Formats: sequence, structure tokens, C-alpha cells
Amino acid sequence: MQYPIETRRHSAAHVMAAAIQRLFPLAKFGVGPTIENGFYYDIDIGRALTPEDLVAIDQEMKKVVKDNPEFARQEMPIDEAIALFDKLGQVYKVELLNDIKTRGTTKMSEEEAGDIDASNVDSVSVYTTGGFTDLCRGPHVEKAKDICVWKLHRFSGAYWRGKSENPQLQRIYGLCFETKEDLDAHLKLLEEAERRDHRKIGKDLDLFFFDDMVGKGLVMWLPKGTVMRNEVEKLAVEMEDKQGYVRVVTPHIAREELYLTSGHLPYYKDSMYPPMVMDDGTYYMKAMNCPHHHTIYRHNLHSYRELPLRLAEYGTVYRNELSGTLAGLLRVRCLAMNDSHIYCRKDQIKDEFKKVMELTMTYFRIFGLKDYWFRLSKWSPDHLEKYINQPENWTYSQDVIREVLVEMAVPFKEVDDEAAFYGPKVDVQFKSIVGREETMSTIQLDFVAKERFGLTYTDDTGEKNEEVFVIHRAPLSTHERFMAFLIEHYAGDFPLWLAPVQVAVLPVADRHNEFAQKLAAELKGNGLRVEVDESAESVGKKIRNSEKQKIPLALVVGDKEAESGELTVRSRGEKDQMVMAKEEFIRMAVEKVEQRL
Repeated sequence: MQYPIETRRHSAAHVMAAAIQRLFPLAKFGVGPTIENGFYYDIDIGRALTPEDLVAIDQEMKKVVKDNPEFARQEMPIDEAIALFDKLGQVYKVELLNDIKTRGTTKMSEEEAGDIDASNVDSVSVYTTGGFTDLCRGPHVEKAKDICVWKLHRFSGAYWRGKSENPQLQRIYGLCFETKEDLDAHLKLLEEAERRDHRKIGKDLDLFFFDDMVGKGLVMWLPKGTVMRNEVEKLAVEMEDKQGYVRVVTPHIAREELYLTSGHLPYYKDSMYPPMVMDDGTYYMKAMNCPHHHTIYRHNLHSYRELPLRLAEYGTVYRNELSGTLAGLLRVRCLAMNDSHIYCRKDQIKDEFKKVMELTMTYFRIFGLKDYWFRLSKWSPDHLEKYINQPENWTYSQDVIREVLVEMAVPFKEVDDEAAFYGPKVDVQFKSIVGREETMSTIQLDFVAKERFGLTYTDDTGEKNEEVFVIHRAPLSTHERFMAFLIEHYAGDFPLWLAPVQVAVLPVADRHNEFAQKLAAELKGNGLRVEVDESAESVGKKIRNSEKQKIPLALVVGDKEAESGELTVRSRGEKDQMVMAKEEFIRMAVEKVEQRL
């Protein structure tokens, strides 16, 4: 029988759990769902796992598969299930079942609820295979040999139910594919992902670091990483200036009243840092820029002739992320957003949305990013508890945004019931060079801000009009997330305009140092970023060090170069070197930087 791969992966998680129970009879089990490319299981064996444990579990899984036990399903009343898992010593399963009994599945995470049939919580189903009994709604394969090809991948810590106050379990990840060829291909992709890992490259190239004394998830940008940040921001400022954006700067904290007005409190409170009680009120660290920009808009009266008004800021915001969820630059607690809010009339929505799309795609062309598509998230009139009840605005705006996507002939998908509560949005979905799908940037339309902040303009009759629509957009995401993406996309081999050091000057011997420094000064005078390697190493070692630091251009200077005015040029990744007149080299390098090549 041919089973769906998700069924095989979930069944593989049960086989792994059966193997763990054989090796560790007192093991306690959390949840074990399928994930992209495989599965995981959260376990508690009373001590930390070791790499040797992973090998032993893998070997025991093979024995379970060889025995080929069936997946036997049994339906039982929830109280009977509680008694069964209590007898088995499975405290985490008992906790889940008691939650189901008292509150149903609405308060559960997707992983927790995935094992339960939400349509009937009076009874639950359990599966037994290889001596292991688990709470699960299924379906599963018939026998253990049907799970296909797997490999235990890695393990990490994971708080029970994702809460830091709960016990920390250990999560074992496994890969599972239809064929060995598919598994091998994925393993090669993982090797490439490891080679491109932005944390490793960031350390090797001295771009950024984290320090526990400063705090988890708080990035310390080193000089070279700061150069790259500044170049990305410089690009954004230049492009936004051309499109008529005006720049603003807002505080890093604000009073509680601002976030109550915006609606972020209390609904977003868990993602914000704790309140600070001052002598004049309660303050919060800024977690989003939009409320601040709304107050800037309403500070002055606006005529219809002034719209659209485009406010832009690389605003720093703070998110109260759990320490266990932090992941290099991809998930941090302090982040600088390429943020802007566009205040426009209803009849301007289409043009403004199109301009944002065009700007976003221009950025992607500059960075050489190609594998992306757009996702239009719409509301659902059947779930009014989730959305502002303005059917006319929903219909109009969704139709307008769809028209933009169609007219621009970009690939897109429409998804119901995934909009923001205040309006539809378009997410830019990327498949990274290592096959990871992620959301790069978002464009959102907002109907609510005008009501909460009293945003108005004077129309062509002189009357006050309250129909101010807001477009939230961050095409370059955050410095942190976008830098992680770029580091992995380029594998550290940054184009000349973005490279922290653009030219390495490598004197052959000490007597050439003075010439090297004069040459470097001239290159810097033309706007190039230059380093001189005056170390006592051989010129061959200097060249290798330059390549290791992924510097795009290297100039080897000796007697000939000092006397002739010509330069010996080595381009990163190329074995052959060229000889160029100094003026020609400078012109070539400056043109590439100006054209962002």
C-alpha cells in the first residue's frame, strides 16, 4: 500500500519512541509531530542526551523495524485514557488529556492538538506499536517496515509546551523520505546549509557576535558587519528618496496609552518587554513603529493634495522572545526594521501598492534574488471575531491588490482567513539557496488606524474626510533577518559594493609597505574600502588570507608595481591574475560600486 509521506513520517516518530522506550524504560514522552522533511519527538530520560545515544536509538529503531510490529489503534473514553497513561508514568500525556477534558483543544498548540480529534474530546484514540503506546489520532502505516527511509538527524533542548517555566525536554529530530536517493539529496542540501550558515560565516568574517553579558538575542555589530548594515540602509534611503518618502525618527519607548490606542495592548503584550513605571506613567519599549508614525501624521492637518504621505524610518524595535527560540540573526530581541507607513486616499491604494511592489522587486534584482513569489492573505466573513467588520473595504482592497498582482504578472497565491485583523496583506515568500522557505517582507493594508488615531485629511471641497488608509511595508525586512539571508545567499562572497573590505593591498616585502599605504590612501580617496596586509607572512600566505576573508579584489605590489604604475590584480575565486594601469583599476572598481555590482 502507498502511504502519504506525512503518514510515514508520523509513524517513524512512533517507531523512534518505541526504540527509546526499549533503551530507556522510564522515559517520559511529550509530543511527536511530523515536520517538513521528517519528524521529532520530545522526551525526558532523566539526563542529557549524547551523540552516542543517538547512534544507539538509530540502531534500536532498525531492530523495531526488523520485528515489524503492527500499528494497533484503540478508541477509549478520556477518563480511561488518563488512567492508562497515569499507570504508564506518562505525566505529560496525562497533562494533555486533563487539559482536553477541561478546556478542549482550543488552548493547545498545533503540535499538541495534532494528536487529538477535536470533533470529539469525550473519547480519544491511542496507537500501540513495538510495545510503545501513544495518544494519537492517526492515521498510521500498517506495519513498522512501511515507514520508508529515515535518519536520526540531531537533538536540542525544548521547553515543555514552549514555556520557559516548564521542564526542559530534549527534542530528537529525524529525517524521513520515500527513497534513499531523496534522503541523500537532502543530506547534501544540509551540508550546503551548514557551509552557508550565517552564524559560522559571521564569526569567520568578523561581522557580528553575541555576548551573554550584553544579553541573549542582542546583536553586537562589529566594524565589518556595520559597513554592510550601512550599505543596505544607504540603498534603502537612496531608493526611498527617489519615490518621495520622507524620513522620521521616533523614540525607543512610549507610554502605555499609545499602545492601548493602537490596540497592541493587551493582545501583543506577551511579545513586548515588561512595563516600566515612571513618575509620569507607565512606559513600554517600542515593539513596532506604526503607532509612532500615526502620531506624526496626525500632528499636522493634511490636505488631499499632500497625500500620499510616505513616512520612512529604520526604526529599532524590541521583542520579548524566549531565549530558547532565538536563532542567530534570524530571531533576535532587538531589531532595526526597514519600515514605512504610507497614508493615502482610497483611490490611491492601487498605485501605492504597485509602487511598493516595484520597489521591492528592484531591491531583489540588485541583490540577485530570484526564487520568490507573493502570497495574498484575505479575510473571512465567517470569522468576524478575527477581523474588523468593514465588508466593503475588504472587498475593494482585496480586488485592488489582486489587480496589481495580475497586472504585474508576478506569481502569487491567494489564501483565505489569514489576513491581519485590520486589512489584507501580501507576503513575499522566498525559497533560499539551501531550499528553506521563508517570508522575506510584507505589505499590509490597514483600515483600523484611521479610527483609532483619528486620521483625517481635508478633501477638495474643504470638508474633513476620515477615509485615510495606511500601507505598512518593510521590503528589506529587518537588518538582522535580511543580513542573515544575504550572508547565506552569497555564502560570504559578497559583491564588491557590499563587501566590508573591497580591496586588499598585499606588499611583497617590508620595503613595499610605504608604496602600499600610499596606494591604499588613493583608493580610499576614491571611496573604496581598503586594507593593507603588512604582516611578515609570505605573499602567497597573504593571498590565501585575502581569499579566506573573501575580499573581492587583491593587489599584489612589489618592485615592478612601485616603479611602473601598473597593478597586479587578483579577483576572488579566479586563479589567473591581470595587470592593469592604476587609473583603469580605480575606474573599474568605482563603476562597479556605483552600479552595485
